[in-house]
Amino acid sequence: MLRRYQISTLIPYINWAYFFYAWKVKPDSDEGNKLKAEAVVLLNRFNRHYGANGVVQLYKCNSEDDDIILEHPTDCPCCRMNPQVIARLPMLRQQQPDSTGYCLCLSDFIRPKGLGLQDTIGLFATSVDSEMQRQFKEDDPYEKMLVQTLADRLAEAAAECLHEEVRKKIWGYAEEENLTMEELHQEKFVGIRPAIGYPCLPDISLNFLLDKLIDYSSIGVTLTGNGMMQPHSSVSGLMIRHPKARYFSVGAIDNVQLEDYALRRKLPVQEMSKYLEGNLM
Repeated sequence: MLRRYQISTLIPYINWAYFFYAWKVKPDSDEGNKLKAEAVVLLNRFNRHYGANGVVQLYKCNSEDDDIILEHPTDCPCCRMNPQVIARLPMLRQQQPDSTGYCLCLSDFIRPKGLGLQDTIGLFATSVDSEMQRQFKEDDPYEKMLVQTLADRLAEAAAECLHEEVRKKIWGYAEEENLTMEELHQEKFVGIRPAIGYPCLPDISLNFLLDKLIDYSSIGVTLTGNGMMQPHSSVSGLMIRHPKARYFSVGAIDNVQLEDYALRRKLPVQEMSKYLEGNLM
C-alpha cells in the first residue's frame, strides 16, 4: 500500500525535540525559538512543491526461535488458500538480561509457530522527496543543515503518520485509539515500530530483505552497496502489535551469536561482521 503525504499534513507529527537535539540548542531558548520559526517558514515554502511517501505491507507470520517467518500478505486471497514461507527475518537476541533477568528478541513478540495460530506483522518504509533535500545554497552550510534536519524529521513524521493509519484503519487493531500528538511522540500507542538501525534491530543489511518484500523503489528509494537508504532522509522497519512489545538494545555479541546469525542470514561471517561492526565484542 502506497501513501503520499503533503508537508502540511506532516508538520503536526514532527517531533521537534529531535530537531533541537540535532542542532544542540534548547527548545525554549531564544536561539531555539528563532530556529523553529525559520524552519516553519521553510516547511511552508516546500509544501507547495514537495512531500513524503510511504509504503507498508502486512504479512501473516509466526516466530521460530529467533526468526520471524513471513508466509503471505494479508490482502492476498490466493496466498491465503495456499500459504507458504516466503521469507525469514532473522533477529538478534539481547546479550545482557533486562530487569526481569530475560534476554529479549523481537521475535519474542510474535506468536510462536508451535501454537498453530498465525500472527501479523507490518513492513514499512518512508522517504522525503529527494529533490527537496537538494534545495539549499551550496555555499550556505546553515541552510544545508536546516534542510537536512527538517527532511529527517519529515521522514520520521511520515512513519508516525503511516503507523497511526495502520493501527486505526489498515490493520485496525486499535480502531478506538485517540491519542494527542504529545502522546504519539511518547509512544503511548499499542505496539512498537522498530526501525532498521535501531539498537534492537541493528543489522542494516535487513534493508535488502525488506526491499524485496515491499519494493523501496515504489517510493523513490534505492540502496547503497552496504544497505543504506538513499535519499538519506528515509526510514524502514517493522510494525509489531504485541501490547507488551518494547525497545531494547542487543548490545555486543560474541562470535557464537555472530556465526549463528550469519548462518540464518545466509551470509559469510566476514560479510555479516561488516554490517554488525558496532555490535561486535
